[in-house]
Amino acid sequence: MKVLAIETSCDETAVAVIDINDDFRSNQIADNFRPKTLSSVISSQIDIHAKYGGVVPEIASRAHIENINYVVDEALEVADIKGLANIDLIGATHGPGLLGSLMVGVSYAKALAFSLGLPYIGVNHLEGHLLASFLDRDFPPKLPALVLLVSGGHSILLRMTELGSYHLIAQTQDDAAGEAFDKIARYLGLGFPGGPAVDKAAQFGDSNKIKFPRAEIKGSMDLSFSGLKTAVIRYSKNNPEVDTVDISAGFQAAVVDMLLLRVKKAIDEFRSKTLIIGGGVAANSLLRKESESLALQENIDVIIPLKKDCTDNAAMIGAVAGFRYVKEGKSEFTDSVYSTLPLSYNNT
Repeated sequence: MKVLAIETSCDETAVAVIDINDDFRSNQIADNFRPKTLSSVISSQIDIHAKYGGVVPEIASRAHIENINYVVDEALEVADIKGLANIDLIGATHGPGLLGSLMVGVSYAKALAFSLGLPYIGVNHLEGHLLASFLDRDFPPKLPALVLLVSGGHSILLRMTELGSYHLIAQTQDDAAGEAFDKIARYLGLGFPGGPAVDKAAQFGDSNKIKFPRAEIKGSMDLSFSGLKTAVIRYSKNNPEVDTVDISAGFQAAVVDMLLLRVKKAIDEFRSKTLIIGGGVAANSLLRKESESLALQENIDVIIPLKKDCTDNAAMIGAVAGFRYVKEGKSEFTDSVYSTLPLSYNNT
């Protein structure tokens, strides 16, 4: 089954073609789920939004309109599947995200599906980040798994007991980790996007020079980054002589420590075979390094997608579209777009 997937939740116009393996289609067994990326094309808007220090929604949606035809054509060409006649299913991110941006991708996907007589699937962007860990692997991750999803809009720790079955363990009470990276990068003048900018600066800093606070919420594994953000800004104001690279290194170390403290507690509490980390912040070099060290200490497998599959892309959307179609069938064309769209959790 060939899936054409479209992702336009924010400022990346992304299109991919994914092949869903036949043994999963026939058996619906999670152990057989091995989606293969035939193409994954992204048209980035980073240069457009950089001068504003963040994504401008109206500009983003207009850029999607201008780019989407070209990105679809390129994705089909790279996949080498002889055009739309060999596509079986069309999926698109329908939330969460910027409404104008989402509307471009979903409207395009629905129109294409309707004109070709193909089923359409609306995809939760968050589930895309979760299933990115299944892409292009010879063997799927062992379940049950702990999943740390960290991005610009979300910081969530959950258990995946089986494919598509999620149990919430912890989440942020205020800023998401990626949002904190963006705000600190903007304050320190490091540029946009903030995550890679802080990561790059931190490579040249001393993470032990400044000990920023690691917030804990009594009686909960939930996260909070607002206090850390405030502490970093206050320190920078009061100590202008301190090098930005040391502040970046100290801030990054604090974020990673807070995330992995919760992961370690969850490993101790829940019996899981695998640790999966996804979302844009999963591309952070320190988080990747420390996660691998923790997994080795705890004797648990760790799976972190390639950096290109951590940030927004359509390959992960295609994986979810294929899985959801086999499990539940098609979405209705009346399906809408959603600025907020939580994952559906089972009772813990």
